[in-house]
Amino acid sequence: MPKPESWRLNAASYPVHLDLQTRFQDMDINGHLNNVAFAALFESGRVLLNREVRPLGERPANERTMVAAVEINYLAEGNFPDPVKIATGIGRLGTSSWTIVQAMFQNGRAIATCDTVVVCRTDGQAKPLRAEMVAELEEKLAKAV
Repeated sequence: MPKPESWRLNAASYPVHLDLQTRFQDMDINGHLNNVAFAALFESGRVLLNREVRPLGERPANERTMVAAVEINYLAEGNFPDPVKIATGIGRLGTSSWTIVQAMFQNGRAIATCDTVVVCRTDGQAKPLRAEMVAELEEKLAKAV
């Protein structure tokens, strides 16, 4: 995976931030945050963004979203007990999907980035995103600052 663009390493580029405490159980045998911990921490950031875009109870009953792909770029080691900041935004909007872009920061430096493709299915099929959903997602676009 190529090195992320410089704007991806700036927390101010993302509209949603979540501070999380790392846990002892997140460590690997070398005393660093393990890859599963990175994935779980990024997941918490994605869930927060999704809840801000559209609360689950307000979504149409026939509309479902699902993760289609997750790509994590590990930039540096993470450590316990230092907390992390998960910065999250929308990177790309497609016809029936979008990409959530994230970065994880610890002690002021980026230690990982994550790109997640989310697909929206309506009545069990991929259909174009509703205009209302597109507008809500556009409000959370990540941008270089």
